[in-house]
Amino acid sequence: DQVSFRYPGSPDLVLDNISLEMPVGSTIALVGENGAGKSTLVKLLCGLYAPTSGKILIDGTDLSDIAPEEWRARVGALFQDFFRLEFVMRESIGLGEVGLLHDETAIARAVLNARAGDVVAAVPGGLDGVTGYNYKRGTDLSGGQWQILALARCLMRDHPLLLVLDEPAAALDATAEHALFERYASSAKNAADELGGVTMLISPRFSTVLMADTIAVLDGGKLRERGSHEELLANNALYAELFRLQARAHR
Repeated sequence: DQVSFRYPGSPDLVLDNISLEMPVGSTIALVGENGAGKSTLVKLLCGLYAPTSGKILIDGTDLSDIAPEEWRARVGALFQDFFRLEFVMRESIGLGEVGLLHDETAIARAVLNARAGDVVAAVPGGLDGVTGYNYKRGTDLSGGQWQILALARCLMRDHPLLLVLDEPAAALDATAEHALFERYASSAKNAADELGGVTMLISPRFSTVLMADTIAVLDGGKLRERGSHEELLANNALYAELFRLQARAHR
């Protein structure tokens, strides 16, 4: 609700007077060029930053009145700059929900939901094998494999109220990214059906954005448009321009 944000020491607003309703059970896609403020908005919603002005309300309760650890425990997120944890694989996955770090059933469920079985099979020792080789003689993974492992870690948190997928698929081709978002969308649907969870996704590929119920277009830190794909094309404004530019590039 009228959220603005500037980084400490900077006179410039990264987000400027953003108001956006995210209905229970919905999927919201954020669209905009680099530097539009998409990742910053996501981090505010996750409680990693506090707004410079305005409020973030969770069912009418100001997020600033909720203990940070309580809200973060209800958030599942996979960011574009996810970390490559060079641990025993079951620990690398299990750390997505520390309380379930040694829960074999929960880890197996996360692997299944992320469709990470092939990644587990690629590491000698499977879940007991070591990923990476900076600390031990483990198995290095491809960029796509690291991402699938990060997704499994994200999905350790069962049925969060806020699911975030912030452009983590840079190492994947369009087909693989689409499949990754579909896996994530399945978990999002469960969260929506059982708890009224909200899913927010960011992707530069419009084929993925089309999965969302609502598309919000950011430009220069401002919310310029919001609506369905069809509504935004009919508006013939920024979203339509970006969509047509990408479509021409793939002809």
